[in-house]
This record gives sequence, structure tokens and C-alpha cells, in this order.
Amino acid sequence: MAFRFFRRVRLAPGLSLNLSKRGGSLSFGPRGAKVTAGTSGVRRTVSLPGTGLWYTEKVGGGKRRSTPRRRGSASPSSNGTLPPAPTVRAQDRLTLGFFKRLVTPKGEEHFVDGMRHVVLGEDGKALTHLRQAVHLADAAFMAGMLALKAERYDEAVQYFGYARQKHSGLGRYFAKYDIDAAVSLPITKRIRAQVGPSIRGITLALAEAHQALGDWKQAIRDLHQLHQRDPADMVVTLSLCEILVEELGDKRAMQQVVKLSKNISNESELHAAVLLWKGKALRLLGLHTAARDTLTTALRRTKDRSDELLQALRYERAMVYEALGKASRTRQELEKLYADAPDYEDVAERLGMAKA
Repeated sequence: MAFRFFRRVRLAPGLSLNLSKRGGSLSFGPRGAKVTAGTSGVRRTVSLPGTGLWYTEKVGGGKRRSTPRRRGSASPSSNGTLPPAPTVRAQDRLTLGFFKRLVTPKGEEHFVDGMRHVVLGEDGKALTHLRQAVHLADAAFMAGMLALKAERYDEAVQYFGYARQKHSGLGRYFAKYDIDAAVSLPITKRIRAQVGPSIRGITLALAEAHQALGDWKQAIRDLHQLHQRDPADMVVTLSLCEILVEELGDKRAMQQVVKLSKNISNESELHAAVLLWKGKALRLLGLHTAARDTLTTALRRTKDRSDELLQALRYERAMVYEALGKASRTRQELEKLYADAPDYEDVAERLGMAKA
């Protein structure tokens, strides 16, 4: 039975390109001109080189503009006013001029044009350009992400392969055009992981593409590679545990989950999610007392834990109590779960309640 708490690390179809160091937003543009899109809207920031002045305005929601400021000082000029700041569109800053195109390699042109179309939200046009520049690691990385977003998984695997082969060049053109690129990976409704043009980002994306293609063994190999590089990476540990339990489900896979989750405590929602899979693995191995203790540990801290996670933990603990032959405790857990989420899994049927 699949849990409704979360699926494995998903890049598609819910993939969002967040080009900012702040979660849930997207910032694009070369030095001196940035466009940031987030939950609060779209903002454009323009700086005046050599002056220390910068200017921010909200795009598309009225004409209100913020007051220009000087870094390190909030004081206006002697006459009480500040010079008007120019308006420069980010897509214009990512457009190579005629003479610059004469000396810019064609592949780099396609990278710039592709990123400009990403800024404009024109993924199809962006991918058309980036496909012609996949010999550049950054272009291959972005082409793979766009193909993954479009659910063209075979194509994404190909592009990520190119990027991994040329990994020493990752970030070169993002840095040249002052683009801070990161992809936000939704793991749950509350947990997101940020990855950028790096071996980690490429390998996580490859694992997702292989999962979508049904190649679970390759996805596991991808994730094991990352786990060996950094055993403390909880995003990788969580994704590995989920695949081993949900997709393989044999005794050896359950033993791997227990090993992967060794010494993990309930420090965060990510940690608690790993404990959920550890608890299920222990139950499937017939180690019911250990499973109960693991799930109880995960349920001792409920602050900053999503309802979806807590419901999955309670349901799994009810299954453990059932395996232990404790009917009263099983029913107690199911009744608490029914009170909070009457439509969760088969709780109503187990309690003998007819669904509305």
C-alpha cells in the first residue's frame, strides 16, 4: 500500500525554476539588472554601476516603485532627491548586441538566448536554443531540467549525461552572465530541497528521470552514488528509503533501509520522514517492537511537522500494533486518525464506519 504522505523527490511535473537564494522565488538577469519572481509577485532590481545605488520596482501590479537607496546609507542627496533610475528589462540584458554576436561563439549565443526565453516563461523556445548548446555543461543542465519539466524523460537523461561528462565546466556561464541558478525540488508540501548546476543536482535529477522511466535499479544506483559522497544528505537518504520500501520491498531492501537510517533522530521533518520508512521496514522484517519504538520516537515531536506526515506515522503505528496483536491499541490509533482525517487510506473500513 502506498503512503499518501509523500512521493520520492519530484522534479516533474511540479518542477519550478527558482533562481534565487530565497526559497520559492526566481531571480534572473546579468549584473546590474535582476528580475525576481516569488509568492509576493515580480520585482525588478536595477543598479547603477559605480554609484552604489540600486532601484527596485514591482512589475505588473501597479505603478508603485520603491525608493532608490545607497548601500551603507539611507540619506538622500543634498537637495532631498535622488536621480531617477533607468528601467532595464532583464531579457534585454540577456540579449547579445549585434557586434557582440560577431565575436561570441554560437553555442554561447544559444545559451544566452535560451536563458532569456526561460526568463520570459517560454520553455519551448528556451529548450530549442539550449539543445544546440549542450556541449556547454550549463546549457546541458538547463536543457535537462526543461526536458524533465516537460516529462520528456529519455531526453532529460541524455542531457544530464552530457552535463555530467562536462561537470568541470558547471557554473561557468551562469557566473559569466551573473545568473544564480537553483532548482527547487518539492519533496513534501512543506519540504523543499535546493539544487544547482552541480554533480549532486544532476544526479538527483537523473534519479528522478530514471524513476519516471521505471528503471528503479538505475535510480537506486544514482542515489547510492550521492549517499557515498555525503552520507549526511537527508534528501538523498529519504529518497533512497522510499524507493527501497515502495518499489523493491524485499527483505534485502528492508535491511538496507534500516542500515541507511541508523542513528537518525527526530531532528526535523526530513528526519521524521526517514523514521517513517524505517518503521515500515522494521515491521515488514517482522521486528514489530523495534518498529513501534521507532514510530513512537518520530511522534514525540509534533511541532513543525505536517499533518500529512503525522497521519502517515499514526497509520503505520496502528499497523504495528495490529501485528503485535494489540487490538485495543490498534483501534485507539485508528480512532485518533479518523477524528483528524476520516478519509485517510482504509481507516473508516477498519473501524467499521461507512464512508459518507
